[in-house]
Amino acid sequence: MPHNNSNALSSRPEVLTRPKLEGGRRFVMQTPFKPAGDQPTAIAELTNGVLAGEHDQVLLGATGTGKTFTMAKVIEETQRPAIILAPNKTLAAQLYAEFKGFFPDNAVEYFVSYYDYYQPEAYVARSDTYIEKESQINEQIDRMRHSATRALLERDDVIIVASVSCIYGIGSVET
Repeated sequence: MPHNNSNALSSRPEVLTRPKLEGGRRFVMQTPFKPAGDQPTAIAELTNGVLAGEHDQVLLGATGTGKTFTMAKVIEETQRPAIILAPNKTLAAQLYAEFKGFFPDNAVEYFVSYYDYYQPEAYVARSDTYIEKESQINEQIDRMRHSATRALLERDDVIIVASVSCIYGIGSVET
């Protein structure tokens, strides 16, 4: 049954009305490496685009060309929170480790699907068989998701590394 309380949309939880903790810390990369090759140009162009309010920018490069480093420099230059979307959990874990290393003093958080195993429900018409949904939730990943959500509410210096699949169904009454 749908929720029809109109006050629910206008009322704000107490956590949203209190100020964020000190606004967070400045993004300062911890790395001995300096931008090289095409990176300085890419960093400058992407940074200028972000500051100009451009919403559609693409950083394209082959494996191992320093795209993660380049994006970390853009975050440092713009001093803005970021969400890094990876196509799968494996790449998200790699990116999380790299960003955590680049920004150890900031809130780098991990937000991926908390299922270790998920088999959706199915119906096989040929045999008139219904297969129930099966799933197993990873409690550690669930805690990390809560930490990411908390960081967004409490801090300004947040980088969320997420998998694309984790955002499916967020906010849905069904999930």
